Amino acid sequence: MSSPAETDRSTSFAEAALRLGGKTEEEVRRTGAVDRADEQVEALFQRRYQTAQSPVHRAVWDRQVPLELFQPPPLPAEAACDAAMSRSLEVVRRRRDARSLLDPATGKLHPEVFAELAGAGYWGLLIDPRYGGQGAPFARFADFLTRMAVLDPMVAGLASVHGCIGAVDPVRTFGTPEQKARFLPRLASGQALSAFALTEPGAGSDLTALRTTAVLRGDTYEVTGEKLFITNAIPGRTIGLVVLIDSKPAVLIAELPPQETEEFQLVRYGLYALRHAWNHGLRFRGFRVPKANLLTPPVGDGLTIAYHGLNLGRVSLCATAAGSMRVMLANMLPWAEFRRTYGQPIATRELVKRRIARLAALIAGADALVAWTSWLIDEGYRGELECIVAKIFGSEAQKEAAIELFMKTHGGRSFLHGHLFGDNVHDFLAPCIYEGEGEMLGLAFFKSLVKEHGKAFFEPIGKAVQREQLQTFQPANPLHLWKLRRELLDYTRWSVGNHPWVRARTPRPKLPPKLAEHVDVALEQFRVAPWELSATMRKHQLRLADRQCRMAELSQRLQDTVVMLVTALWGARQQSQTAQMAADILCQDLRRKLTGERPSDRYFRDVGQLADAVLAGGFEALAGVPREEILMRYDP
Repeated sequence: MSSPAETDRSTSFAEAALRLGGKTEEEVRRTGAVDRADEQVEALFQRRYQTAQSPVHRAVWDRQVPLELFQPPPLPAEAACDAAMSRSLEVVRRRRDARSLLDPATGKLHPEVFAELAGAGYWGLLIDPRYGGQGAPFARFADFLTRMAVLDPMVAGLASVHGCIGAVDPVRTFGTPEQKARFLPRLASGQALSAFALTEPGAGSDLTALRTTAVLRGDTYEVTGEKLFITNAIPGRTIGLVVLIDSKPAVLIAELPPQETEEFQLVRYGLYALRHAWNHGLRFRGFRVPKANLLTPPVGDGLTIAYHGLNLGRVSLCATAAGSMRVMLANMLPWAEFRRTYGQPIATRELVKRRIARLAALIAGADALVAWTSWLIDEGYRGELECIVAKIFGSEAQKEAAIELFMKTHGGRSFLHGHLFGDNVHDFLAPCIYEGEGEMLGLAFFKSLVKEHGKAFFEPIGKAVQREQLQTFQPANPLHLWKLRRELLDYTRWSVGNHPWVRARTPRPKLPPKLAEHVDVALEQFRVAPWELSATMRKHQLRLADRQCRMAELSQRLQDTVVMLVTALWGARQQSQTAQMAADILCQDLRRKLTGERPSDRYFRDVGQLADAVLAGGFEALAGVPREEILMRYDP
């Protein structure tokens, strides 16, 4: 009988589990294609940087939590890319102050802004200096995006669209030397601005439903099909275009013509989100792309290329959310001081103070996750689990900040034309969908986390059940135990060695007392996590794929644990007392969510103290953040 090390790995774990669970061959095939694409992305990274060796995976499955992998070092004081970043910030700051960021005719970012940013070096921040770029480390780029989002989140978002999920990452990662020399200088200079054309009318989260095809005729591919919701896509742009070639996904670098033609047309629609950027559908009818523009990954196919840049985009989304939340908090404070009820400013009211403190805490969490995940990317990690945590936290934090904290504090004025909330509410909500819808990503987090455990122990049991022609494995049936005795022995050894009573506790460094408490809680959650995950897999067996709600609940608990640990360790490294207080409040909130505790009077006192510190100007994260004019002032 096969041992765990000898388990057949010719098919993915998800594919094997679905087939053993009686799913249709179409569902098995489609799910397997996505799972294999994920494994092919894994193969691009050195083994020690793959998901199974990542900080989160090791925190759950190793004997102890590798705390050193949850504490990034501070950014260097200076870098070669800083000058380009400063010039770019100045362009946007000047145009924002002059109210000339937008083109009055279209309501979109003005073409002159794109040109000025190109001159500043903005579009080449992530491109190697050999090709005319700035070569920014990703940690520095992510930190910069937060500062840019404070001035204009759409400008910050387009840096990610262009550099992380547009044509830049596919070419610099998968391009041949000739392709890099041909495309990267133009992408760095801003002569070619880019997008990534993946989504189709029937293919969103299910990328196996792609229908756009490319047929080779001589030295040219002819592309036919339609793409949807492609940000930054207008005539004249350069796009990474995902197509089917011989029924397999592939990526072509396509240069769109300067105007629409019979072969290329825009599909126009109204879109509430991202209203200051162009977002179109793209329709192709025999559109010609040179064969030399086909990207060829060392392993896998076009889905490998498409998946590679997603983690960069997820971190960038969290970084941009950190900037947007700064703007919300900065604009809550003057209103809270101005607005009076029953003769007193609402800044004195406990409920408003709680909102101020909660928003400061969310900013601290986003900053902590951005610093951590971007450092891991620079270190060489794939960061799949970690970047999913950052994306989901950043998008959900921004949604909460906008709806529960910012809107409710501003009341009816939130819906006035010209108000930060009313004018941008769809942009605040859109990240919950973009870069992967949050709950679907949570399921992906769970599946990635349990994959290796499933391959080692549950896949052999499932195959043995099939071999012995059992309908399902029944642990209470002695005959079943006997027939599966060899497969169960390995699992029993693992279970005994990983029972929460047996697992070793991780020693932690000396930390400020409050933050140390949160680290201890997180470490305890990790200590019991493998037992809980395995028990869930054991209980539902091959039906687990249909238990989405249970997987989502377990996934969220682990994500909250990760955020608590990262934020507590981040807070302990901050010199600012207010930043430490903000980290503590977020960790207290997460702790109650995990344990079911009610908020204590001490918690409410801590919230009030943090809010008072923020109102007094002690929150350094708000330094230099612009504040909008209060609308419909009245004589108090």
